Amino acid sequence: MGRESASPTDAGHIFPGIRWEDAASESSGWSPTGLAALSLRLSESESTAFMIVQAGRLVYQWGDLTLKSSVASVRKSLINVLYGIFIAEGRINANATLADLDIDDTEPLTPAERQATVMNLLMARSGVYLPSVYDTEKGRPARGSHPPGTHWFYNNWDFNVLGTIIQRATDQNLFDAFVSRLVLPLQMEDYAPGDGWFQHGPQSLHPVYKISMSARDLARVGLLYLRSGCWGDKQIVLESWVSDSTAIHSEVGAGHGYGYLWWATEAHAGGDSMATHVPMFYASGWGGQYLIVLPTLDLVIVHRSASSKGSGSGASHVQMGAVLRLALAAMNGQG
Repeated sequence: MGRESASPTDAGHIFPGIRWEDAASESSGWSPTGLAALSLRLSESESTAFMIVQAGRLVYQWGDLTLKSSVASVRKSLINVLYGIFIAEGRINANATLADLDIDDTEPLTPAERQATVMNLLMARSGVYLPSVYDTEKGRPARGSHPPGTHWFYNNWDFNVLGTIIQRATDQNLFDAFVSRLVLPLQMEDYAPGDGWFQHGPQSLHPVYKISMSARDLARVGLLYLRSGCWGDKQIVLESWVSDSTAIHSEVGAGHGYGYLWWATEAHAGGDSMATHVPMFYASGWGGQYLIVLPTLDLVIVHRSASSKGSGSGASHVQMGAVLRLALAAMNGQG
């Protein structure tokens, strides 16, 4: 990974070209002892890949960064990027209702449910509590118990319908849009046709959109949002969309909450077992799939746990918090 592969901007930010630039961790203030402890911890876990990007350069890597596997619910944060683009272009109206978009399901929506907006879905506040493919039944409120926009519930019905809306409102296949608007502009190295697909089920008319990606490609999305939607000299998605998406709009725990398909956590937040001494926002998926952005440290961290390793149970949220804090302890010679 040579320096010639990176592209600096006028603002001094570094972005990878066709390859990540590899900065020597010793020269960038990372403790070799601390990183060795991190490597040992990862080797004893279900982790399959881990990378740390600082100031746009790769300062630490462990495992197979090229291995592609399902990103699980990280998919939702990836689709957030498409919504930022399509809303800015006027191709999707954030205030459009399900009635406007002619969205229904196997079990018909009520008139009240049909008033849920695209923005309600992005915030997991639709108020539509129907079965979904990859059902999130646990804790699901009773149908009709909350009007649209009034109650947060992590609802795969909302997330799956967002995939349907992209295809219906833009007349473009969701995965074609993902390639043209994200994979190609960010020069992802591993993503290929067929790495995104729909999984249908009898529970609902709206399938799950599944995405398989490598750690090093996922890190590019993190860097895009660390840089407020810029990639090199291009504004891929509006800065205001990035800041709004990664802010806490629904508090889930003390100092921890949900934005638009992204999680956000304040420094020392008591309500998030992954909290550190600095604020962060992140995407997370079952089994230990994490894309973490820590803006004040200029860091992007990716953790993967592919189901092909061990039991496939991956890393829990508590375990990921311990790994993250171990990584940060190695920064600036603290390890």
